Amino acid sequence: MDLDAIARNYGTLCRLAGGAQVAGVVKADAYGLGAAQVAPRLAKEGCRTFFVATAREGEALRKALPGLEAEIFVFHGYWPGERARIVSARLIPVLNSADQIEAFRADGGGACAIHFDTGMNRLGLSSKETEELITGASTLAGLDLRLIMSHLACAEAPDHPKNGAQRDRFADIVRRLPPCRASLANTGAILLGEAYHFDLVRPGIGLYGAHPANTSGGPFEPVVAIEAPILQLREIAAGETIGYGAQVTADRAMLTATLALGYADGFLRAASPGAAGRIGNTRVPLLGSVSMDLSVVDVSAVPGQLKPGDRVRFLASALNETAAAAGTIGYELLTRLGSRLTRVYESD
Repeated sequence: MDLDAIARNYGTLCRLAGGAQVAGVVKADAYGLGAAQVAPRLAKEGCRTFFVATAREGEALRKALPGLEAEIFVFHGYWPGERARIVSARLIPVLNSADQIEAFRADGGGACAIHFDTGMNRLGLSSKETEELITGASTLAGLDLRLIMSHLACAEAPDHPKNGAQRDRFADIVRRLPPCRASLANTGAILLGEAYHFDLVRPGIGLYGAHPANTSGGPFEPVVAIEAPILQLREIAAGETIGYGAQVTADRAMLTATLALGYADGFLRAASPGAAGRIGNTRVPLLGSVSMDLSVVDVSAVPGQLKPGDRVRFLASALNETAAAAGTIGYELLTRLGSRLTRVYESD
């Protein structure tokens, strides 16, 4: 994991966001990369607002940021059984329903955010609850409202008409409520332009080096790579099969490398066929089925002499390519990285 690349991606997002404040979304252990390492690096770059999914994640994040006056918002909202954790870790729940608002106020209230659903139909106040909140000013009594927010359903598709409809709906809510910071944009919405930025943007995947549309390119640097050691080299004759199920038959003589990398490490079985690693600048395609602990790649085209212990690199700039081969997205690949992988953090 390249912490300096994360810092540079944060700088890129700050430039793209213009005058909006840039938060850091570090839920799911910073998308699998380690919130205890990522968040302090973002703080060093000036980030003072963070988002997590759960109160337990928020509590761990507060411990990773000792002495820093940071805001930590909790997407999953407020549950009375977590009151002590929220208070002691100074967390800010994102209230997602009228019931959560009432429960939070009944327990003493405090700093909070409110999520308004504008078309995602996942979390947030419904249209009916939103109208009741806006027209009943007393319902905000006792709340230290720090942020109002919503979330786009189709931000990764710039031409989707739902983007503009949700932005307009959110802008109307902002206009009708008492003045408060407003946030709509994730990474994809930041790329849609200034009309979506409001006061605060909350990028996730862009920090970690991937384009939200699951395409290659874009303004973000790769952040994470897997380096898997070669356990064994084999000369395969034409007509021989490789791996479970004999799914691949060699169409020529080839040199293969068996790697210490499998789906128990979070490397998806579905990535083969289609995905590849790299040795230097040479692409080495996966052959046959990824198994629990092992994968096989074709290293016939690699120049020079290979030996057991040499390493094959996966992900990096091929993160989205690998995700597409597996029929998924870069987000899932990152968050599935297994505990058996040793995390090494690089920083100047």
